[in-house]
Amino acid sequence: MANTFSLILVIVTLVTGIIWALEKFVWAKKRQQKLDEILAQTKELDPSLQRQVLPQPWWVENSVSIFPVIALVLIVRSFIFEPFQIPSGSMKPTLLIGDFILVEKFAYGLKDPVTHTQFLAIGKPKRGDIAVFRYPPDPSVDYIKRVVGLPGDIVRYSPDKRICIQPKGATECKIVPQSNRVRSDLKSNVAPMEQLDEQLGQVKHHILINPWRMDNPMNYKPRPGVNEWVVPEGHYFMMGDNRDNSADSRYWGFVPEANLVGKAVAIWVSFEFNRSPDSVLPSWIPTGVRLNRIGQIH
Repeated sequence: MANTFSLILVIVTLVTGIIWALEKFVWAKKRQQKLDEILAQTKELDPSLQRQVLPQPWWVENSVSIFPVIALVLIVRSFIFEPFQIPSGSMKPTLLIGDFILVEKFAYGLKDPVTHTQFLAIGKPKRGDIAVFRYPPDPSVDYIKRVVGLPGDIVRYSPDKRICIQPKGATECKIVPQSNRVRSDLKSNVAPMEQLDEQLGQVKHHILINPWRMDNPMNYKPRPGVNEWVVPEGHYFMMGDNRDNSADSRYWGFVPEANLVGKAVAIWVSFEFNRSPDSVLPSWIPTGVRLNRIGQIH
């Protein structure tokens, strides 16, 4: 859907831009030339009659009016910030269903909004970043996860739900620090969840785990039964903060650098959706606004 909207936005901008340019540099001058010829014969012409004699077509008028707005939207959305909605709970407790976030598009380089070809390298993902990317098995779908493994890393995920990372060139694997284990208000279908603090690189954040649920390593990719991943060059290993309720790199593999969309940096609005099943209103209508969540993502 996001890719389709980008394509439509580019086409509309291109069409209205061509009309705007033709109007400014060709059609308007021709109308003015005709008007000058009429004035030379009549000496004087009422402004209202001028518009009747040389009318501007409605589609030209509308295109000229909307082109600057559409062009500005295209530039901001394609190269600066793009809004996204959080559709699932895979990033709890950091991001909740109903959070609307801003994604910094230039954080990982500037790309053509249609072909996604990078034309200006600016930065690379850092460990701990929350990144939006095109889902590798289906690039038409956008995913959001946290960057855990960088190119060349060896990542291990143990049965006790701890991450061990051996950076490229290092000789030992270092366990990612976890602390402050507390019972969470968020619950799974079968048991209360536990919330911990985790330190990935320079980023300290919260994660959720279900102490009663165990991963099945046979579902891991690309090597079923093996809880170790060697991140290829030009790729990244992503995981959700809701560790036991996240379809991430453990299960579908690595994210190519070309699939990166941007870095999530802020929540601009957050809605609650707690409507009861017997409500006459549709479930997509918010029941409240979580004002305390607006701001930077922590």
